[in-house]
Amino acid sequence: MKGLYIVTPDWDDTAKMIDVTEKALKGGAEIVQYRHKTAGPELRLEQARALQDLCRRYGKPFIINDYVDLCLELDTDGIHVGGMDAPVKQVRAAVGPDKIVGASCYGDIELARKATRDGASYVAFGGFYPSRVKKYPVTTPRTIVSDWKNEMPSMPVCVIGGMNADNAAPLVKLGADMVAVVSGVYFQEDPKMAAHGFVKLFK
Repeated sequence: MKGLYIVTPDWDDTAKMIDVTEKALKGGAEIVQYRHKTAGPELRLEQARALQDLCRRYGKPFIINDYVDLCLELDTDGIHVGGMDAPVKQVRAAVGPDKIVGASCYGDIELARKATRDGASYVAFGGFYPSRVKKYPVTTPRTIVSDWKNEMPSMPVCVIGGMNADNAAPLVKLGADMVAVVSGVYFQEDPKMAAHGFVKLFK
């Protein structure tokens, strides 16, 4: 797992979400996560299904945030869970051995160790910078990335939180395998070019 990892904003407009996601995929995005914290079950199913169809056309993994039942119903490629969601061990048992399971570990390397033991496929650290989308303490030190890669070189690590191509660059140099982005792609005038700016970090 490597490259630009785009995460959807809380948009109710499905057509807009699909349009911008496709532009980002054309720009080189490698992974798509559907995250919509305020959608009801019907909208969630509609949007997830449409995004999954799009990702299949582009041959890219499609990840559901939080909702294990939706992941299983659509047979998506995987699921991402946060610290307030179901435990990684429980989620891994529910989805089986073959799906991607991502775990938010914030700025806590011990959380990442536990997630790895419990069956996570990758760990995510952050926030590193202030975000337009999520409110959190910006306390994650950059060095957590290199510390993690020194300790667990084969375990993919994703960085998140206020990412743009400039401030993500040092994290990629420290060993970040993936950069997760919401506003840095979805809220840009040219999402395809914005995506391409992140993709160049991995060349």
